[in-house]
Amino acid sequence: MDGTTDDVIEELVRRHAPQVLGALVRRYGHFDPAEDAVQEALIAAAGQWPRDGIPDNPRGWLIRVASRRLTDRLRSDEARRRRENTAAALTPADAFVTPPPDAAPGGPGRAPSEDDTLTLLVLCCHPALSPAAQIALTLRAVGGLTTAEIARAHLVPEATMAQRISRAKRAVRGTRFPRPDAQELDRRLGAVLQILYLIFNEGYTATAGPDLLRTDLAREAIRLTRAVRRLLPHEGRVTGLLALMVLTQARAPARTGADGALIPLDEQDRALWDRTAVAEGIALAEEALSQGPAGDYQLQAAIAALHDEAERAEDTDWPQILALYDLLVRRTPDPAAALGRAVAVAMVHGPRAGLAEVDALEEAARAADTAGGTAEARHYRLHAVRAHLLERAGDPAAARTAYRAAADATLSEPEARYLRRRADELDG
Repeated sequence: MDGTTDDVIEELVRRHAPQVLGALVRRYGHFDPAEDAVQEALIAAAGQWPRDGIPDNPRGWLIRVASRRLTDRLRSDEARRRRENTAAALTPADAFVTPPPDAAPGGPGRAPSEDDTLTLLVLCCHPALSPAAQIALTLRAVGGLTTAEIARAHLVPEATMAQRISRAKRAVRGTRFPRPDAQELDRRLGAVLQILYLIFNEGYTATAGPDLLRTDLAREAIRLTRAVRRLLPHEGRVTGLLALMVLTQARAPARTGADGALIPLDEQDRALWDRTAVAEGIALAEEALSQGPAGDYQLQAAIAALHDEAERAEDTDWPQILALYDLLVRRTPDPAAALGRAVAVAMVHGPRAGLAEVDALEEAARAADTAGGTAEARHYRLHAVRAHLLERAGDPAAARTAYRAAADATLSEPEARYLRRRADELDG
């Protein structure tokens, strides 16, 4: 089988994995055995599909195989066998059979993948879990990130994150959860949206590895956010988050060069931006602002819209962006928002004013680290912004040092190469 077909199979199993896991968890309520069964089904697909061909209904095939593997596992234990038999008696025989493409929505046997993935997402936001556990479990089960990737994103050791995920699975073990309606989703909306945004960010800027972008994660986050919006069409937070994602993803075609090298926003060829997505994102951002008081996602979407509206970097409305950041940082203590505001201050009032903001952020981060907070002072983005502002302020030696510190701190190979290149350019 040729490489193109192999790529198709890899994409299919990657896309359907969370949907299959969602179907099994919804029925059986066991994360660990369900995950194992899904992995066995994926391995079976990787061995069988290249030889026999891709089935007409790949998701249905995976669900059937995974269900059989899980059923076999449950039958090995008497207590689990009783639970499985009870569930089987209460569940229609065709509950896990995906209808053909021309089947009417909502018809008999309906099992849309979107619903199953959304069910898994909401289950991961179970109130028995802490916010940190909710995020970790969702990134693992829905986002498909490895434990190591999640640990890097949260600046904690991999062993710590593995324990956190294991505890989260134990906490929801045996939980039955139907497909969420709008009321149930609304109760868990804050956690759901935060997790979707984290998945999108990992897709748009991978925390580690050779690639800057993981478009599969970014697209999955957007797809799930659209699904949430269909359930809550008048919720400004949801519309705002979708707008922010769409506006940000619209720049992806210009974000890397032919060699995969990072291209910063002010140097991107804006003719490469997806203008259809920009138009959709701007419309969504305007709608979000009309759906109630402006929250974090609405404000961030408005900032993204101002960036995307500018035909050239020098046309960017930085005073308006700074005003929006002022509102945003008053609402949230998020270090990323504060760092974005520091850049806006520099663009409006000059690089020295921005550097003063960065100094204050670094001092506050050190204090938080001393008090047991995160090691934000060592995070590469702080060094990278400092380097950029020092370069603009005409201090190449200090900028070079900061660029190299940022390169040493990041685990993303494209970002590290970019930062080192900027430092090397200042050597001349």
